[in-house]
Amino acid sequence: MKLIYQVEDKPKFGALLVFALQQILAIMTATIVVPVIINGNSAANFAEGIGAASAMDPAAAMFGAGVGTLVYVLFTAKKSPVFLGSSFAFLGSMTAAFAGAVSAKAGNAGILLGAIFAGLVYVVIALLVKVVGVEWINKLMPVVVIGPTVSIIGLSLAGNAVGDLTTGGVKVDGVSLADPAVAVLAGIVTLGVTMLCSTYGKKTARLIPFIFGILAGYAFCFVLTLIGDAAGIDAIKLLSLESFKSLTENGVTLNTFVRVPDFTFLALDFSAIDGAYIGSVAAAYVPVAFVVFAEHIADHKNISSIIERDLLEKPGLHRTLLGDGIGSMAGAFFGGCPNTTYGESIGCVAITKNASVYTIITAAVGAILISFVSPFIAFVNSIPPCVMGGVCMALYGFIAVSGLKMVQQVDLGQNKNLFVVSVILIAGIGGLSLTFGKVTITSIACALILGILANLLLKGAPESDGEK
Repeated sequence: MKLIYQVEDKPKFGALLVFALQQILAIMTATIVVPVIINGNSAANFAEGIGAASAMDPAAAMFGAGVGTLVYVLFTAKKSPVFLGSSFAFLGSMTAAFAGAVSAKAGNAGILLGAIFAGLVYVVIALLVKVVGVEWINKLMPVVVIGPTVSIIGLSLAGNAVGDLTTGGVKVDGVSLADPAVAVLAGIVTLGVTMLCSTYGKKTARLIPFIFGILAGYAFCFVLTLIGDAAGIDAIKLLSLESFKSLTENGVTLNTFVRVPDFTFLALDFSAIDGAYIGSVAAAYVPVAFVVFAEHIADHKNISSIIERDLLEKPGLHRTLLGDGIGSMAGAFFGGCPNTTYGESIGCVAITKNASVYTIITAAVGAILISFVSPFIAFVNSIPPCVMGGVCMALYGFIAVSGLKMVQQVDLGQNKNLFVVSVILIAGIGGLSLTFGKVTITSIACALILGILANLLLKGAPESDGEK
């Protein structure tokens, strides 16, 4: 792929800020929704509920993601243009950490302990890779395995994109008031503007198509909502401004504009934690870390194909693992969730052809600063799901296409290759997942494991007549 900005290129300052903002918008919704889900799952566990001082704060999660990304960039020697964000794979683990705690503050301590356990798994694997090299990875997961797995990462998110596409932002009892057809129209406007800017726009427009798309979709929803309010038509109300109203519910104060996130290290209680609880947290996190390791490989193979540099060789898989693992630990200390390389970030690099690591660094610093800016957090929370659904159709689609490009290198005339690719695609698209107690092996991990087993089983198969 011909890139506009290579990894080591540094755009001009003004352009750099805009490019970084686009990365932030691409990853921000998913990053802050994880702590929101955890708070919702955990509130019922405590009689006193979870107050603002002890809950997982979405703003703190943004801060933690920024810190984790900077740590990752440091360990990868500024050679990997990837943003780290909250990992959905650890949702069950984080919920278990709260469920086994006697208080919300102890649950936060459990989240931090869990991130440390997960990070240590990455550190151990990194040391192993440093000693024995990465050739075993390439033999275990060649292109015929990694290509369709990368496609599955994008395709597995298709349901999320379509679900968002049909959902408006104004909800009553958790149900969207808007007609799904109207929400889809707003998502198509967003997607259409994104595609036009990326395809026909001048250089700047091609580099920031998602910003134009989101702003166009947001404006479209705003106009329809104004008309809906004036005419009393709930079906076209797409934009909720409740997140802005909450800023002034106690009057206009300093917190209306600037608020210090509720950092985890300020709300920890280790006094109620015993050995049994630590053991249960380790059991909830460690197996999932091995699952996410497989996704780490697939993501880095994907971004390697986009920038046409093998990141597993240089800076090396051991460095990317250390950056991911220690970045998760550092982020969790401030309030982040265990992090992972974000497909939205990789998709953004692929579509905009901007692989500058300085964009990632600026986005990480921006995420840290933005976590203190109440109006911006409110703005992101107010973006209707249908608008983000339109954006994610492109982001997730490009991830899938990146995997298909890898598959082009494979001779599918060979039955052994055809079986491997088929098994991965069907298991992944079909949503095959396995749960053992509190540990869930995701559909991506299941598809990858089946693909590895199928490839090993058929590795020595001879070529068929007429297929040589």
